[in-house]
Amino acid sequence: MSTQRNETVPRPRIREGGGTTLLTERGKTTIADMVVAKIAGMAAREVTGVHAVGTGMTRALGAVRERFSGGVSPTTGVTVEVGERQAAVDLAVIVDYGASIPDVAAGIRRNIVNKVENMCGLEVTEVNIAVEDLHLPGEEGPEPTESRVQ
Repeated sequence: MSTQRNETVPRPRIREGGGTTLLTERGKTTIADMVVAKIAGMAAREVTGVHAVGTGMTRALGAVRERFSGGVSPTTGVTVEVGERQAAVDLAVIVDYGASIPDVAAGIRRNIVNKVENMCGLEVTEVNIAVEDLHLPGEEGPEPTESRVQ
């Protein structure tokens, strides 16, 4: 079953300096690469079994940024490449022990593709996932991506 795009949906165009511009007969909408990265990061964090997004140096730099901004950056551990009509996403994750890594990866891909395509009108060509660590029960380390406090 093939999916056809509605012709009323504007087609993305690349703009200088990164990002995408959606041109219509009534004007243009510019979407920055950072917006696509935030959407992808938030979508990955929504998947059950994802303990954290970003590891190593990206989490250390994110921790410094958190102290000054007061929260976790949704782009930590996420890199995007945005073209005229397509986007590609690379991200690193920490998976909870006991979760099926193939199932978590499939869930991450599905959620990122769904969110980016629906929110930005871009076709997601690939989502590359690096599982950098496994979070064990009772293990010290990065805080989970969702608040566990009631």
